[in-house]
Amino acid sequence: MLEDGKVFEGKNFGCQGEVAGEVVFNTSMTGYQEILTDPSYCEQIVTMTYPQIGNYGVNPEDVESDRVQVRGFIVREYLYHYSNWRAEESLEDYLKQYNIVGISEIDTRQLTKHIRESGAMKGLISTESADHGKLQSKLDSFPGMKGRNLVDSVTCSEPYTFNPDKTDHKYMIAAYDFGIKLNILRCLDAAGFNIIVMPATTPPQKMLEMDPDGILLSNGPGDPAAVSYAIENIKALVGIKPIFGICLGHQ
Repeated sequence: MLEDGKVFEGKNFGCQGEVAGEVVFNTSMTGYQEILTDPSYCEQIVTMTYPQIGNYGVNPEDVESDRVQVRGFIVREYLYHYSNWRAEESLEDYLKQYNIVGISEIDTRQLTKHIRESGAMKGLISTESADHGKLQSKLDSFPGMKGRNLVDSVTCSEPYTFNPDKTDHKYMIAAYDFGIKLNILRCLDAAGFNIIVMPATTPPQKMLEMDPDGILLSNGPGDPAAVSYAIENIKALVGIKPIFGICLGHQ
């Protein structure tokens, strides 16, 4: 159910239960495991526009963080039989490990068009009730994304060096972790950078003490305006070190 009252009925896969989140869509043809583990999707229910999902299973390597980040997962057709030499388990078993509710066999094209035209909105997936009135009441109580700081729930708790065993770096980057994806770190590492990842609340003075060649403002979830401490920290760094941002960090 969407917050405007529109209802889609389908078949459950993954975990059973009831979950609310912001409903968004992703047009990728592959990479569902990377999408599921992307911290930028924290508190969101992701709709895949590609019609068949699950055909190559999941593996331990194709992740963007240490856990599944989405609140729910919507697909047109979930494929129970997977085949790939790297796969170690099915997508459904993977979702069950992280208590993620999935729904399939709905018109994802219609849902995507509705969201595209009306804008991202709150939604709820339920295997427990079909009472539209009760579901709407529960959905109305979900706070949504506006004004919410979700960075604090996905940032690292302590600084760490990505790929510390590698020593042939020419330059060093200090990265603010607002929910950084592992592939960003992998790409920077492959390009020859040493990357030190810092918690989102790190004071600017501590960043400058490391004397980095550049500062990265990473991707992340939620409302950028709600991360007020980051805005103030960045103001103190502008003009002192080269700064580049991705996704939320760019906003």
